[in-house]
Amino acid sequence: MSADDSDAARPLPRAAVRELPLYAPDVAANTVDVSENVNLWGSPPASLRALASAPAERVNRYPSLYSTPLRDAVLKYVGLASASGIGLVTGCGSDDVLDAAIRAFGEPGDEVAFTAPTFVMIPIFTRLNGLVPSMIPLGRGYEVDPQQLVDRRAKITYLCTPNNPTSTAMSRQAVEYVVEHAAGLVVLDEAYAEFAPDVFTSLVTRSERLLVTRTFSKAFGLAGLRVGYGVGSAAIVDAVTRARGPYKVNALAEAAAVAALADGPDALGWVTEHAALAVAIRERLANALRELGFEPAPSAGNFLFVPSSRAPAIAAAMRERGVLVRALSGLPHDVPAMRAAEGHALRIGVGPWEAMERLLDVFREAIACA
Repeated sequence: MSADDSDAARPLPRAAVRELPLYAPDVAANTVDVSENVNLWGSPPASLRALASAPAERVNRYPSLYSTPLRDAVLKYVGLASASGIGLVTGCGSDDVLDAAIRAFGEPGDEVAFTAPTFVMIPIFTRLNGLVPSMIPLGRGYEVDPQQLVDRRAKITYLCTPNNPTSTAMSRQAVEYVVEHAAGLVVLDEAYAEFAPDVFTSLVTRSERLLVTRTFSKAFGLAGLRVGYGVGSAAIVDAVTRARGPYKVNALAEAAAVAALADGPDALGWVTEHAALAVAIRERLANALRELGFEPAPSAGNFLFVPSSRAPAIAAAMRERGVLVRALSGLPHDVPAMRAAEGHALRIGVGPWEAMERLLDVFREAIACA
């Protein structure tokens, strides 16, 4: 067989897959890692106990098909346990739910509208499912223009508030306008809801085309277990559940997530306490960075977005000193601060102040030499 015949016989993946880069965050050795926006205080003690006490005989059996115990606990947590016509779908992280929603409601060639920059997986899921990304620029102050999103008449409109990577929040007026006037499905990503001044999950009781997604990876400190969920009308949730498939949340992860939602100081009380602590330290860290001449975007998450043309060099210098932050490049230039930074920025997660002091010490060293 010739080389040409061999190439012809070899199965080729789809173009969208061939062009997809592997996700490759920095995993260098470090003493402080604030690159992932996770809970740097750890996990709820109640969840750790649930993992430690889980019977070994459960491991050889499948978990619940659609995470019914977790569904009931989450609906209680978000205040929708008694709402009629509301359903909940779980997934292997909220990105699993987002992927399934695009697959459930989008036909090949349909548009997915979103502001840019936003969660990096959205354009990837869009292309992998055969849909077309339609990117809307952020306004001068990182604001979202709801009219531009609505005017796209997209099959799916994606909102992220607080937004990743900018950490900025949408106004209630903007969110409600898009939910009311968008042409198709609206997906509202609230991965950082526990840190935000306003949340919008209850809007699912007023709109039959809204899906709100959340995660246990951030405030709940369970990123390693990969648990996420989406809330919406029963019809929307049914379609996403069908596209998602069964057995997406393993038994141990479900037990840990249910435990975290229980009342008490070592469960939901722990989550609430540390989310409030993250918000307070976020503001303290932002002020410290301003004193160094940087201007973080107004944050509503557990991280800061810091535009700087020196971001790649600063991140590299910090990595050499054992502190990992996320350097972002190639960002749109629509926001003046990002244009001045030539499309570069740092994303810095918030954690215990002792870690932030170490970060600031290294940051000062880095900007002196970068």
